[in-house]
Amino acid sequence: MCGIFACHQHPDVIGFKPKALQLSKLIRHRGPDWSGNFIKNNTIIAHERLAIVGLDSGAQPLTNEDDTLALGVNGEIYNHVIIRHQIGSAYKFKTQSDCEVIIPLYQKYDIDCANHLDGMFAFVLYDAIKDRMVAARDPIGITTLYMGRSSTYPGAVFFASEMKSLSEVCDDIIVFPPGHVYDSSTDKFTRYFNPSWWDGNRIPSTPVDYKAIRTTLEAAVRKRLMAEVPYGVLLSGGLDSSLIASIAARETLKAQSLDVEGQSLTGVDEQGNLSGAASWPRLHSYAVGLPGAPDLVAAQKVAKFIGTVHHEHTFTLQEGLDALSDVIYHLETYDVTTIRASTPMYLLSRKIKAQGVKMVLSGEGSDEIFGGYLYFGAAPSKEDFHRETVQRVKNLHFADCLRANKSTCAWGLEARVPFLDKSFLELVMNIDPAEKMITKDRIEKYILRKAFDTTGEDNVKPYLPDEILWRQKEQFSDGVGYSWIDCLKDSAEKFVSDEDFANPKPEWGADVPTTKEAYWYRCMFDEHFPSKTCADTVMRWIPKADWGCAEDPSGRYVKSHLSAV
Repeated sequence: MCGIFACHQHPDVIGFKPKALQLSKLIRHRGPDWSGNFIKNNTIIAHERLAIVGLDSGAQPLTNEDDTLALGVNGEIYNHVIIRHQIGSAYKFKTQSDCEVIIPLYQKYDIDCANHLDGMFAFVLYDAIKDRMVAARDPIGITTLYMGRSSTYPGAVFFASEMKSLSEVCDDIIVFPPGHVYDSSTDKFTRYFNPSWWDGNRIPSTPVDYKAIRTTLEAAVRKRLMAEVPYGVLLSGGLDSSLIASIAARETLKAQSLDVEGQSLTGVDEQGNLSGAASWPRLHSYAVGLPGAPDLVAAQKVAKFIGTVHHEHTFTLQEGLDALSDVIYHLETYDVTTIRASTPMYLLSRKIKAQGVKMVLSGEGSDEIFGGYLYFGAAPSKEDFHRETVQRVKNLHFADCLRANKSTCAWGLEARVPFLDKSFLELVMNIDPAEKMITKDRIEKYILRKAFDTTGEDNVKPYLPDEILWRQKEQFSDGVGYSWIDCLKDSAEKFVSDEDFANPKPEWGADVPTTKEAYWYRCMFDEHFPSKTCADTVMRWIPKADWGCAEDPSGRYVKSHLSAV
């Protein structure tokens, strides 16, 4: 991941440049490898780079041959090799960066260029000839992006990877909508991502194809191994991260056996083969938790089974509490679920970066597309089940995607999420939801588990031990150790008095915390981001209340959880 900051139509862009660079520096943790900027007319683009692909030549902002187009990107374009082959000699590439393909795509497809990208990204592109700024964000919002305006400079529009870079100069900040492109020439957003499953009221009826689930997820993992630096996997010991780790271990060995002599580009070709990727001889996996946590025990079993070099890190309750304010600063949210789960991930990311790793694969997205949260067991019908999965996917950029992105980027580490691959989403979100429902005969995410169950398949090595493949869901904040959540609740009781809780701040309006823990987080958020426009960018994650679910988002409070039986 990288960090971008940009302003279009500033009345004094040269005078604003020192301030712009200071605001860009606020997100240098995202890209500590290099800083660059571009100024033309009344527009400035600043970039903080985390170098993963095109190490020697990919510094940004990127420009075309005559510097009339300038591009700042945060993300990875997995189909860049294919796009380069399609473009051929029509464009003269200046770098080996995967992101440079956006420039010729813009020249060919205008604002529909983002529709031709397969990856996670947020970008701003300035067309100096047309004095036009185009910005876009990936389909699901894996990569963060904010947009702001200022009453002091009413004609200007600002963009940044994190809200903190805008809060000082903008009094109107919004979350840039995923799957959209912004065009300054019309000052409008256009949705470019229109998959077949986007309308939640269209209930699919396609039967499950277990082989397709397996092969499509394997392809999603393979393309995400595109890296010229050492990479690893986050391994909690749960189903999702364990499957990703198992596939990644296989694909890493497969990539090492390929003959890539003479191949100058890193990525996946038209046949789906990965070339040019850098890796250690064995894949490294990383786990975090309190001593003796359920996740740590399970992760050790998985690592031994799939043959990774495993790194187990523990943290104390006090270390977690000490990090809370910093976590909220980096996450830019006060959502209880996100903060609970992000704190261990934030602590782990620092340890991983210290070991020389810049990129990891992670398991976010599976619970949303398969209906894996335990509260889905209360769905009254398959139609309701499906609508909820669609809505959860649409809101991922407020929760798990935000957590995966900002918890890792806080330390210059990039997280990639294969479950949110466009092709995999198209496949799984079109499966008859009756196949996904949790019943007395089917555990949550049954069809995903079944797709990777090799029982009866001759000469096929199992992906995971049975006790992991069929292990019940643990939400990450639970699995790192049940006492973590209990500690947070107890601490909130100490920090928030009954009187304060009974008298929420007037500026909170209708968004009133319903627990002392939520109240505590909101107060810490306000210390970092006092402006109401910052709070307006937050959405809270809560289970489906009208399904009779407990308000607390912890999986332990769902009746089907083993600890509640």
